[in-house]
Amino acid sequence: MDIKSYRDLKVWNKAIELVVEVYEISKKFPKSEIYALTSQVRRAVVSIPSNIAEGEQRKNIKEYIHFLSIAKGSNAEVQTQLYIASKLNYVSETDINKAMFLSDEINKMLTSLIKALSKS
Repeated sequence: MDIKSYRDLKVWNKAIELVVEVYEISKKFPKSEIYALTSQVRRAVVSIPSNIAEGEQRKNIKEYIHFLSIAKGSNAEVQTQLYIASKLNYVSETDINKAMFLSDEINKMLTSLIKALSKS
């Protein structure tokens, strides 16, 4: 497949899928968390595809890798916040399984992309 845009990247599409999943999960959080954990996890998850897109549009390999690294950090943040939500009994571990699986896939894909770009 010819990559014409960040929208053609599998990792960006997976990240969009994760955004939707996390938004659905965070709807189950208590209303008292709307300005805390709910807001935090939503901002972090939106940051993943946003940084992938911004990096790709920079058209500079070093900057692209930098933004992909930020996306990896945001991905780890999402995993941590979902784990916290499950420990606080806002959601069950079953509720977050799909999101954690997607997040793990995204992490692997970002790592591979960073390695590939570093070689070029």
